[in-house]
Amino acid sequence: MSWWQAIVLGIIEGITEFLPISSTGHLTIAEKLMGMPLDDEGLIAFTAIIQIGAIAAAIIYFWQDIQRVLIAWWRGLWWKRARRKFDYKYGWAIIIGSVPIAVVGLVFKDEIETVLRSLWFVAGALIVWSGVMWLADNYATAKRVEKDTTWKDTLVIGLGQCLSLIPGVSRSGATISVGLLRGFDRVTVTKLSFFLGIPALVAAGLLEVVTKYKHISGGVGWTSTIIATVVSFGVGYVAVAWLLKFVQNNNFRSFIVYRFVLGLLLMVLLGAGIISHV
Repeated sequence: MSWWQAIVLGIIEGITEFLPISSTGHLTIAEKLMGMPLDDEGLIAFTAIIQIGAIAAAIIYFWQDIQRVLIAWWRGLWWKRARRKFDYKYGWAIIIGSVPIAVVGLVFKDEIETVLRSLWFVAGALIVWSGVMWLADNYATAKRVEKDTTWKDTLVIGLGQCLSLIPGVSRSGATISVGLLRGFDRVTVTKLSFFLGIPALVAAGLLEVVTKYKHISGGVGWTSTIIATVVSFGVGYVAVAWLLKFVQNNNFRSFIVYRFVLGLLLMVLLGAGIISHV
């Protein structure tokens, strides 16, 4: 992989990781257009690893919140009085909500990295989940706030996050949609989506570093992987800040229309044989 390709893919990852339009779907499309083999193990690992850059940006952006929750959770483990605080309960809620995708991701790891890499899955997921997002965005009550979050909410949202293992669904799109259907307002559910994504994506990226080290070295290359990760960090930080401001006064309609049109265009290109699905 050349340096300019790494930069382009890093920009795409940084922008799309947090927007509900599917980072993996966009990376898969971009990699295909660049003539890269989608079934290459090094490329699959590269796609997962560069997510660490974007997630690192989210960690830094929300560091005060994360630190507050971690301290409250740790204190609650040792002092009964500290368990009354919401941040202690919120910490447990995040942990519980992160479990489903870890289990499902490990169990179906081979299928995710092979069968689901097909652009037909990407196109179908972009279109189908656009309908789910439209329903959630239009019919959600949006009356619940962060203080109303329980472990039952995060467990359900975490189960929804598992659907994002299908490229094209979008991790943030899945968690935001389920969260809206649980009655949360857009800012609360967007923030919650970030928190649930941090442990899942960091773990997935580190797993690829450990298990696919040789595939990266002999294929994509660590220089390109590091460049893309750094770029995704910088772009991701800007994307986090922008999205939180955007959802304060806007719905998700523009994202829904965009992903539906992209999925439809991709299906046309695949059906016409202009591009192949793998």
